[in-house]
Amino acid sequence: GMAYIERMNYIHRDLRAANILVGDNLVCKIADFGLARLIEFGDRCPVPAGSQHGPGAVTPGAKFPIKWTAPEAALFGKFTIKSDVWSFGILLTELVTKGRVPYPGMNNREVLEQVERGYRMQCPGNCP
Repeated sequence: GMAYIERMNYIHRDLRAANILVGDNLVCKIADFGLARLIEFGDRCPVPAGSQHGPGAVTPGAKFPIKWTAPEAALFGKFTIKSDVWSFGILLTELVTKGRVPYPGMNNREVLEQVERGYRMQCPGNCP
């Protein structure tokens, strides 16, 4: 899954339960590579042609699932392998809570403000 994507020098940028396909024998496959990018500059996402942003920046107007996006990616547009690891952590929370949307009771703006201040979701009560 994600280890293979990293070995192939890609960043998924949209890892969440909605983008995981479950097949026969509960085999899970990562899907929706619409936001994925090939890494060409170290461990950062490349700059789109014609962009005036630095390495790892996103195209102006691009939309991302804020509640699943790492703080440095959501706030500064810096997507790396590590930002996919953050998203994987949120995906695990989705699994343990049986699909609950992360940061319940918060809108995207509140999530960004709180995470920037150091807030982290509590461990779910039924967490193994």
